[in-house]
Amino acid sequence: MANDPTDKQMPALAKLATLEEKKMADGDYASSEEYLPGSDGVTLHEFKTLRHVSDRHPYHAWLVVIVEFAERWTYYGTTNVFSNYIRAGLPPGSTTGAVVDPAHRADGVAGALGMGQQKSFAIRTFNTFWVYFTPIIGGIIADTMLGRYKTIMLSSFICLAGHIILVGSASPPSLAHPQGALGGLIVSILIMGLGAGFIKSNVSPMLGEQYSFSRLRKETLDTGEVVIISPNVTLQSAYMYYYAAINFGALGAISASFLARDHGYWAAYLVPTCLFLIVPIVLAVGKKGYVTTPPRGSVLLDCLRVIKMASKGRWSINPARTYRNFKAPDFWDSAKPSYYTDADRPAKLHWDDEFVGEVGRTIQACLVLLYFPIFWLCYSQIDGNLATVAAGMRLDGSPNDLIQNLNPLTLIIFIPIFDKLIYPGMRKLGWNFTPIKRIFVGFLTVGLAMVYAAVLQHFIYAKSPCHDNLPSECETPEEYPNPAPINVWVVSGPYILVGIAEIFASITSLEYAFTKAPKRMKSVVTAFAQFQSALSAALNFALTSLNVENRFTWLFGSFAVAAWITGFVFFWSFFKLDQQEAELNQIGLGERRGYDDEKPPVIETGA
Repeated sequence: MANDPTDKQMPALAKLATLEEKKMADGDYASSEEYLPGSDGVTLHEFKTLRHVSDRHPYHAWLVVIVEFAERWTYYGTTNVFSNYIRAGLPPGSTTGAVVDPAHRADGVAGALGMGQQKSFAIRTFNTFWVYFTPIIGGIIADTMLGRYKTIMLSSFICLAGHIILVGSASPPSLAHPQGALGGLIVSILIMGLGAGFIKSNVSPMLGEQYSFSRLRKETLDTGEVVIISPNVTLQSAYMYYYAAINFGALGAISASFLARDHGYWAAYLVPTCLFLIVPIVLAVGKKGYVTTPPRGSVLLDCLRVIKMASKGRWSINPARTYRNFKAPDFWDSAKPSYYTDADRPAKLHWDDEFVGEVGRTIQACLVLLYFPIFWLCYSQIDGNLATVAAGMRLDGSPNDLIQNLNPLTLIIFIPIFDKLIYPGMRKLGWNFTPIKRIFVGFLTVGLAMVYAAVLQHFIYAKSPCHDNLPSECETPEEYPNPAPINVWVVSGPYILVGIAEIFASITSLEYAFTKAPKRMKSVVTAFAQFQSALSAALNFALTSLNVENRFTWLFGSFAVAAWITGFVFFWSFFKLDQQEAELNQIGLGERRGYDDEKPPVIETGA
C-alpha cells in the first residue's frame, strides 16, 4: 500500500484532517516562520495569540440577503395568520374574516374556516413539515443539475403561483364555502412549500459562496493592533445578518395581523404576494456578479462511494464491534487515493484525499444537526400554540397573533449586539465560544422559554372566567371573547427567550452546515440542517392529540425537560469534536489535486 508515512491514522468519526492539519496538530507549524495552509502568511503562533475579526461583506452578499428578506416576508406574512384563519370561524357579520363591528374590534379575533384548534394545528404542522422536507429535493437538484442560482430563480416562480392561489382561496366568494376554501389552502401550501423549500436549501449556501476567496490574513487596525481577518468569523457575522434579514422579513406578519383583522384575509395575503416580486428582480440584477459553484452530477454518488469503500469489511452482527470498527483510526484510509499504488487503484476512485476528509467532516456535521428536532419542537410552540394562549388573555387592541412578532423583533435587536459586542468581547477575552458551545447554550435557553410558557398557562387557567382550561374559547353570552384578566403582553417572555436561543443554536446550525460541507454538497447539507425542522414537525404531528389547550401546561413543561436533557447529552457527545473546530475548518483549504477531470477545481463567477 502506498500510504504517506506522515499521514497519521485518524478516527473515522472523530478527528479528520488534511496532511497540513496533521502537521499543525503535531506541532510541526509551531515555528513562527512557518505558515498555516490556506492562509496569507499567518503562522500557528499568530493564529492562537492574535484576535480574530470579521472581514468586510461584499456587495453581492447583501443582494442574497435581500432575496431572503423578501422571501421570508411573504412566508411569514402568510403562515403567521394561518392559526386564526383555520381555527376560528368568520366573526359576526363578516364575509372576509375581518372583525367588522368597531365596538368589538379591539378584543375581536379574525377568523375564517372555523376548523378548531386541533385541525388548525395539524394543517400548520403539515405546512412546516412540507416546507422543511422539500429543501432536500431542492438541494439535490442544485448540487447535481442546475446549480444554486438557477434553482432559486425557477423556484421563485413556483412559489409566486402558490401565493396567487392562496389569495384567491381567501376571497369572500371562496370563504362562503369553507370546504372549498380549505382545498384551495391545501393546494397553495403544497405549491408554496415546494418553491420556498427549494429556495431555502440554496440561499444560505449561496450567501456563503460570496466569501469563497476569503483567506486567513493579518491586518493592522488604526489603533495599531494586529488582528487576524478570519473567514470563519466573517461567515459567523454574515449568517448573523442573514438571520436578521429573515426576521426583518418575519415582521411582515405584523401588517398581516392588522390587515386580516381590519380588512380580511384576501388583503392580508395579497400584500406579501406583491412583495415576492422582489425576489426574481434582485436575482436578475446581480446575476453576473454572484460567485457560484457549478453543479457536479456525481457528487452525491461519490459521497456514497467513499462511505461504501471505507465501511467495507467493517460491519459485524455485533453492534459493539461495528461501532469500534467505525471509530477505528484507519477507517477512511481505504477510500483515499494515497492508500493505493497506481497499479491497484480502483477505477471509480477519481477524487482526492481531501474529499474523503470532507465527507467524514460532513458526517460529523450531520450527527451534530440530528439533535435539532427537539430544539425545533420547542420553537414550534411560538408558531401556533402560544397564539392560542394569547387568545385567552386580555388583548387591549392587539391582535393575538401579533404577539409572535416579538420573536423576530428580539432577533433584530439582539443580533447586532451579539455581533458587535458580545461575541467580539468574548474573543478579546480569549474565550473560544465555538459552535458546539453555542448550540448547547441554545438548548438551555429554549428550555427556559418552555418553563415560562408552562407557568404562564397555569395562571391563565386559574384566572379564566370559564374555569374549564379552555380560556381561548371562553365567550360572553353575545359570543364575543371573555378573556382572563391578564394583559396579552405578559406572553412576550417565551418569544424573547426563543429568539435568543435561535441566535445561539439556529444561526450556528446554518454556519456549521456551510463550513463543514464539501463545496459541491453545501445545498444538500444545508437542506439536511433544515430537514430537522421537518422531523420536528413529524414528531409534533404525532403529538396532535396532546396539542390541545387544556394540556398546554403539561406539554410546555415536558418540552422544557426534553430540551435540557438533549442539550446536556449533545454537549457530552461532541465535547471532543468541539476541541477540533479550527482543524476541521481547514480541511480542503490547502493545495489539493481535486477530481481527476478537474485540474484544479475552480469556482466560477456568474451563473
